[in-house]
Amino acid sequence: MEDYISISTLNDYIFCPYSIYLHNVYMDADEGLYHATPQTKGTIAHTATDGKTSSTSSNDILSLPVSSDELGVMGKIDVYKQKEKMLIERKYKLKQIYRGQLYQLWAQYYCMLELGYKIEKLAFYEISTNRMIPIKIPTEEEKNELTEFIQRFRNYNPADYFVPNPNKCLHCIYCNLCDKTEVENVYS
Repeated sequence: MEDYISISTLNDYIFCPYSIYLHNVYMDADEGLYHATPQTKGTIAHTATDGKTSSTSSNDILSLPVSSDELGVMGKIDVYKQKEKMLIERKYKLKQIYRGQLYQLWAQYYCMLELGYKIEKLAFYEISTNRMIPIKIPTEEEKNELTEFIQRFRNYNPADYFVPNPNKCLHCIYCNLCDKTEVENVYS
């Protein structure tokens, strides 16, 4: 599974492909050097899921490792409600749902199908507001979009010409460590 892409990096790649490279460079460093409040809250939010304490229902499967040979991705789901046949991705706060977040949920969905699970509903759960946000099951066209996106991810080369987006750089946790921009992030 060495060639498999981590599902959690799909959203990061859309935000900034170079951030994946920076993440790998700094992954062994103290997270305190670059993590900002949103990442810290996200880590705390996933603690209950990863520790399998966010639900006591025997109906719920938490933090299940998944993979898809077809897509070449792997990761973990947050919650699968067996009775409802519902796959849920937990987020601390969702001001809006970005395409990368949908790609994460769709990739988890296809992994679960490949593993033989029946899924009829998808949702994001916003922890900060205790709100469930239903998401439509991806269409065949959306599956093709996801597959093409994963292929672009696979073909990315950080040495290729890269134009930073100052609006995104302002909110990038690696901004102050990045050699591609002079912008300071909002977390400094």
